[in-house]
Amino acid sequence: MVAEERTRAVVLGGSIAGLFAARVLADAYDEVLVVDRDALVGVAGPRRGRPQGRHINAMHVRGRVVMEELYPGITDQLIADGTPYGDFSGSVRWYFRGRPVKRADIGYIAVPATAPLMERRIREHTAKQSAVRFVERCDILGLVTSPDHSRVTGVRVQHPGEPDEVLTADLVVDATGRGSRTPVWLEELGYPRVEEERTNIGLGYVTQHYRMTADPYAGDLAIIPVASPDVPRGAIFTKTDGDRTLLTVYGILGDHPPTDQQGLYEFVKKLPVPDIHAALQHAEPLDEPVAFRFPTTQRRRYERMSRFPSGLLVIGDAVSCFNPVYAQGMTVAALSALTLRQHLHSGATPDPRRFFADLAKDVLDPPWEMTQTVDLSFPGVKGERSLKIRMGQRYLAMVQTAATRSSAVTEAYMRAAGMLERPESLMRPRMVLKVLFHALRGPAGEPARPVVERAKESAAVPE
Repeated sequence: MVAEERTRAVVLGGSIAGLFAARVLADAYDEVLVVDRDALVGVAGPRRGRPQGRHINAMHVRGRVVMEELYPGITDQLIADGTPYGDFSGSVRWYFRGRPVKRADIGYIAVPATAPLMERRIREHTAKQSAVRFVERCDILGLVTSPDHSRVTGVRVQHPGEPDEVLTADLVVDATGRGSRTPVWLEELGYPRVEEERTNIGLGYVTQHYRMTADPYAGDLAIIPVASPDVPRGAIFTKTDGDRTLLTVYGILGDHPPTDQQGLYEFVKKLPVPDIHAALQHAEPLDEPVAFRFPTTQRRRYERMSRFPSGLLVIGDAVSCFNPVYAQGMTVAALSALTLRQHLHSGATPDPRRFFADLAKDVLDPPWEMTQTVDLSFPGVKGERSLKIRMGQRYLAMVQTAATRSSAVTEAYMRAAGMLERPESLMRPRMVLKVLFHALRGPAGEPARPVVERAKESAAVPE
């Protein structure tokens, strides 16, 4: 009797996207190898391979729901680790265009764990799958294919100081992020270069952790003033694990926060709302401000390729890299894993072109269109503003205005922003009527103003 051959999948990159992919692959393959240049197992702090690991680690509620589906109990574990939680909408002070929205719970919690903690817990849960094994501190040299290059049969890797070796695979999944070399490898194999779309947003942000000596939140989980065309600066000031508070403050088109302490405080003063500056009066810095630059969004259109080798898929930021301010990346990675799982049901190696078509339609298109609509609302961002985008921008501005008056609009908007609903949900007839009714009355209340503006007014001498 001939022994049945064992099947193997190889995941390139131990990123969040790679871990989610490994989790679903473990249900379909006898062995799943996760290959990464970094040490992974037992690592508790930020990794060199994840430069954003020191910054805000926002995951939309849809992503958390999928994460819980893949790893039952992980949400409770993060809370037991000391991560605070609250309603994604109702427990947060959201500001759009300098004005607070009407409070509304959406019935889904946010759990703002730091990046190292969340990644460690996801990695630990993935490692519990008997099929999964981590191949650490290993350089990825390239793909191995059949003689005619029509099928990927493995990957060539190398440990430091050792000869290179081939890891054979029935399926290779590239989750190496925006620096993915798959486009170059495909060209070397005779395939056309994948079409890429980029938008230069010139984003820069700075992060610092604090210990609060008082609670200026009045019980709220976070304060989030969102950047707008009028004031292209924003921030996320949130409670997080370890009894700490994390501030990530950002600006686009080169208007970046400084990393010296006093300069950062001055930048915060010019945010469109004064709440965070007021809260910092009760904050003790725990580390130095750290900067991150994100010049362009990027999407690789694998779904448009006329030819693609079997035995290879691409996932996560290696396909689409969103503006991190909108916190879509991890949720997209989780949803991408669900799409991958759907293509594993037959037991056969997934068809790449069908996978990429479904990934684009079901997962990537809605958040990418939302990203483009918002990014292109800033006049200095270059890009084609189609009629659809211009109409979307006008309607989005009306939704945000209406949300200052209507909790029902806030709830609908936050469900879409949290990726529980597709953006089209805001276009349902009843919702459109609510938006128009409230938006045409104008925003509620007085707009919040930066601390520096209010200080100038109070110091002014009457003539």
